[in-house]
Amino acid sequence: MKYFFIFILLFIFSCDNSALTPEQIKTGMFKTLLDDHTTVSFATRNKTTQVETFNGKKDTFLIHWKSDFEYTLKKTNPKNDLDSTEFIVKITGIYKNSYTFKAYFKGSNFKQKGKVIKIKTEE
Repeated sequence: MKYFFIFILLFIFSCDNSALTPEQIKTGMFKTLLDDHTTVSFATRNKTTQVETFNGKKDTFLIHWKSDFEYTLKKTNPKNDLDSTEFIVKITGIYKNSYTFKAYFKGSNFKQKGKVIKIKTEE
């Protein structure tokens, strides 16, 4: 029993508790890498808006947090039907400076997976 208690204490103190919190991923500057390892975008996010740059083009999205692990993005100035469709993002893991996600357009079978790295905290 004594060794079990020591093992539990060592396990607790050896765990890395420095992962981002759900609140920390709601604001700041981020780099997104899709699973294809070639698609990269950068975003600045506050509690209600995300401005994303991809291939030199900026888009602004309204962001709505459904929970600490799910949010939707909707373009503020859609140019077509796809731009008008909500993009749903489900966070699948939170790590020291990043999180992983699965995402899809509402009503679509199109799916994306990727990783978002926090590169700067909003000031």
